Amino acid sequence: MANRIVVDPITRIEGHLRIEAEIKDGKIVDAFSSSTMVRGIENIVKGRDPRDVWAFVQRTCGVCTTVHALASVRTVEDALGIVIPPNAEMVRNIMEGALYMHDHSVHFYHLHALDWVDVVNALKADPKKTSEIAQSISKWPKSSTGYFTDVQNRVKKFVNTGQLGIFANGYWGHPQMKLPAEVNLLAVAHYLEALEWQKEIVKVHTIFGGKNPHPNYLVGGMACAINTQTAGGLTAERLAYVGQLLQDGKEFIEQVYIPDLLAIASFYKDWAGIGKGFGNYMSYGDFPTNGYADMAGFKFPQGVILDRDLSKVHDVDHRSSEQIEEFVNNSWYNYSDGDDKGKHPWDGETNIKYSGPKPPYDFLNVEEKYSFVKTPRWKGMPMEVGPLARLLVGYGRGNKEIQEAVNAALAHLNVPVDALFSTLGRTAARGIETQLVANWTMEFYDTLMNNIKNGDERMANMDNWEPSSWPKEAKGVGFCEAPRGALAHWIKIKDGKTENYQQVVPTTWNASPRDAKGQRSAYESTLIGTPIANPELPLEIIRTIHSFDPCLACAVHLYDEHGKHISQVQNIESCES
Repeated sequence: MANRIVVDPITRIEGHLRIEAEIKDGKIVDAFSSSTMVRGIENIVKGRDPRDVWAFVQRTCGVCTTVHALASVRTVEDALGIVIPPNAEMVRNIMEGALYMHDHSVHFYHLHALDWVDVVNALKADPKKTSEIAQSISKWPKSSTGYFTDVQNRVKKFVNTGQLGIFANGYWGHPQMKLPAEVNLLAVAHYLEALEWQKEIVKVHTIFGGKNPHPNYLVGGMACAINTQTAGGLTAERLAYVGQLLQDGKEFIEQVYIPDLLAIASFYKDWAGIGKGFGNYMSYGDFPTNGYADMAGFKFPQGVILDRDLSKVHDVDHRSSEQIEEFVNNSWYNYSDGDDKGKHPWDGETNIKYSGPKPPYDFLNVEEKYSFVKTPRWKGMPMEVGPLARLLVGYGRGNKEIQEAVNAALAHLNVPVDALFSTLGRTAARGIETQLVANWTMEFYDTLMNNIKNGDERMANMDNWEPSSWPKEAKGVGFCEAPRGALAHWIKIKDGKTENYQQVVPTTWNASPRDAKGQRSAYESTLIGTPIANPELPLEIIRTIHSFDPCLACAVHLYDEHGKHISQVQNIESCES
């Protein structure tokens, strides 16, 4: 008989995620993913001016702090036929690229590395040997014996006080922790460095968008005028500072993040056979270089791969009701015409109908609705989205840059292509694409600077901006590749106001409950077959789920527009692990 265990909450960042796993003979035989956080932010924007919607839906999440605004303005521009100037496109690309650099680095060090790195074990390290390792894999200047000795002493102070601070509640000493003490010390040192660096790269958003998180956007372009001569806009000094921030970020990624990723991964090659899942991957594509309408010019190609077959990539049509649907048969929502069929997002509804257990409770009743995440499907099939999906689609599309980057990482680790379809592959893919995006972001910056030098300072197109020029009814879709995966917003506009609005976000695709056919989504599927060394310390579950970089705030969110208290979700201490 299988033993069911609960991990709740499982995220180190946005939102509440509960995983229930059934274990038999030391392996997971079934799993259930449930968000215990309510969704509904789409309801707030109904009746509002479509040009203002981005400012509301950007608050869906405070981590992926720009992509919801980007998807939203693209949605409205698509509905109204607005084409933005090249400079605005480059600025949007730069801001999104800076987000990737920040988000992926923070995920690796602060949200995922501690699943693999034993902080307490770093106290046993020989700092001289750590220095030798660091200098053998990178030219990063902070690599002396004295430097690592200082870091070790800082960690020792935490441990001696009995309060580990930011390193509390880890699985230190777990049998699945395999790094030598010296590599643990290296990773801990760079964890602390990443804390300092991450606050610098987000300054790109404050320069172009006025602030971070939640920088400003504009339907029709960007609200940052170029004025290289005076302080009233984007001056030559500020633009030069952006270039320096991007270059510094590129160096941190190349000299710290990537060497650490490859060094740590080399000790966990067995995880190339864990976390495979169902093998369907989807990318919407992003980083346009020749206008948003020209998908052939996207740095990340769009497409779908089925059953791990890289020889054939299928096209994605966001407008087709035969391709993208959302189901609520196992979610705490209801559709006005019944829950047994899916709806295309243009016709989507966000009607909450909670019928689940009230805390405290031991287990979910998975025979009924069991999550606040809806269940999206592409042509009736579950999809995994995220960095791995992007690289696989790009690889299958024949993108040379992506193919070379992937092949280089596989060769370095001496693992086959099949290793990509795993928890290890998912984690490695995030690092590989961070390096690619860092290079591309410098290209976007150079393009912007060349445009300005050639006299093009346009940053916004205000044609069709006034409601008097709009059709009585219009609808649009805006999509992008958020760091966590395929993101799209759909809007219906009527009489100059937002009639309906729906978001289908990356964690919706990955974390959703089973559909009406009983098909598992990515989280549930990738856990099947995972060996568990100790059910009381289920580190293995956390490793695979964290490899997706879960962000439940995007997938489920509810606010009362009058600021009233809606509901309270209690995390039960007895169920935490």
